[in-house]
Amino acid sequence: MNRRLFVHAGATAALALFLPLAIAQSAGAKRQGIVIQVSDNDPAKWNLALNNAKNLQDDVGAANVEIEIVAYGPGIGMLKLESPTGSRITDAAKAGVRISACENTMRAQKLSKDDMLAGISYVPAGVTEIMKKQHEGWAYLRP
Repeated sequence: MNRRLFVHAGATAALALFLPLAIAQSAGAKRQGIVIQVSDNDPAKWNLALNNAKNLQDDVGAANVEIEIVAYGPGIGMLKLESPTGSRITDAAKAGVRISACENTMRAQKLSKDDMLAGISYVPAGVTEIMKKQHEGWAYLRP
């Protein structure tokens, strides 16, 4: 009888020690992040990047991943109002994908926010944004 109580007490103590740790680890788990670079003014490249983002959300669950597509250089062209991929970009933004335009590129191309699609975000420098995300542990993809 004493042996059974001893085993039960040991199991209870172990549970009391490790359960809070397991809960804390699962509660503190952060979503994974991926930053996708698009620096080509090519609808096929944009569609590939958008497909990658959608497939990733479908595969791991949109709630489990943060996705940011960063456009700079010639890639900024697909974020303009008349973009052939505009509707897909808008749909991706509505699905939780952050689409970021490089303000350095916009200045160089004399573009204002009025020239751009609604629902996109802006970063001071596209390359710097990618570097920051990688430093924070985000995965990097250039389709």
